[in-house]
Amino acid sequence: MEGGSITIEPGCSLRGEVMVPGDKSISHRALLFGAIAEGTTTIHGLLTAADPCSTADCLRAMGVNISPLGTKDQPVVVEGVGLDGLQEPEDVLNCGNSGTTMRLLMGLLAGCRGRHFFLTGDASLRQRPMARVSRPLCRSMGANISGRDNGNLAPLAVNGCQLRGGTIGTSVASAQVKSALLLAGLMANGSVSVIEPIRSRDHSERMLKAFGADLQVTGDHGRHVRLNPGQPLQGQEIVVPGDISSAAFWLVGAAITPGSRLRLLQVGLNPTRTGVLEVLQTMGAQVQVERQRQIVGEPVGDLLVRHGPLGPFSIGPELVPRLVDEIPILAVAALFAQGTSQISGAGELRVKETDRLAVMTRQLKAMGAVVEETADGLVIQGPQKLQGAQLDSEADHRVAMSLALAALNAHGPSPIDGADAAGVSYPGFWQQLQQLGSN
Repeated sequence: MEGGSITIEPGCSLRGEVMVPGDKSISHRALLFGAIAEGTTTIHGLLTAADPCSTADCLRAMGVNISPLGTKDQPVVVEGVGLDGLQEPEDVLNCGNSGTTMRLLMGLLAGCRGRHFFLTGDASLRQRPMARVSRPLCRSMGANISGRDNGNLAPLAVNGCQLRGGTIGTSVASAQVKSALLLAGLMANGSVSVIEPIRSRDHSERMLKAFGADLQVTGDHGRHVRLNPGQPLQGQEIVVPGDISSAAFWLVGAAITPGSRLRLLQVGLNPTRTGVLEVLQTMGAQVQVERQRQIVGEPVGDLLVRHGPLGPFSIGPELVPRLVDEIPILAVAALFAQGTSQISGAGELRVKETDRLAVMTRQLKAMGAVVEETADGLVIQGPQKLQGAQLDSEADHRVAMSLALAALNAHGPSPIDGADAAGVSYPGFWQQLQQLGSN
């Protein structure tokens, strides 16, 4: 790969075993909870990509001792400073391209009384909406957060103050919003209850319980989460499972590429994240779950996937929270399915690293695909034949990897500009693709 560009040559199958990188959502939370716990937290399998590194760098700037990320086969060790032990940093906290870092830090820092924090990020992050977190923190819990566009855009100022408890209903099912409110609740003067319209990812709830927080999950399908403050967190030993969002590229890639057979090892199978498996099963994909087990409160298993015929799928608003990051690669799967696939209720994708609905439509059309873009989704009639073309990730990691699997099944080579964006969530993706394609 030169200058961030790589050329995909079609015609090979994907065969072998894959250990996908550690789950990005769990990696962020392990660092954050370990930082405010008492004692030492040891994290095995932490994702050492750009986004978790941004979280670690911000925590270090506030006095948390964290061992180097990316040391081969070595766990990451976090020396916790306790619930109220974060120091006021000497400089602005740079969240890089990580929306998770910025949104969760807003909740964590809002209750650090008497301390002042400034959060910024790269050009892309400074255009992503933050009001979904800042508004409930300010209106329901009394936080003091300001920024551009009435607190919607970074840079943001967080002035730590005494937070109040209460019951907060969120308008969207967002694990980042819920997690920020729960982090803020750890230092509130009363219990905090978060009620979601649809259950979102529950990694924060599982991990907070593991660290010793007083937390209950009730309501229809676990939509009501109540946290009682005052219970110190205790350092833990954490094992981060493989990220199913990263595994999704290989699941779809093997399903659509003739001659392919892949086994994905130790993938996280949290039920709030397995929507992509349900969609693939609906399509008739040959996917088997093997060796299911529990690791530190998170279900994991191995996934065996083979190439085979595919039917269409329909994704609606109720399923989107459980597979929002996998929609770009599922759009690629739809191109090789027999019938019309539809995605709706996915307007959230318009405010990710890019407008992923628009970017995927634009890039797939460059390959000759017919894709109908709607206000909150896509409609794709399959099967279609793709032509090799000049492609661009538009600096989005999930777009880059999705285009790679599409290009592998096109007629003719496809250069992809901005391929290095994949490193945000999947360091080594391109080397892995080359290895699996040469087996």
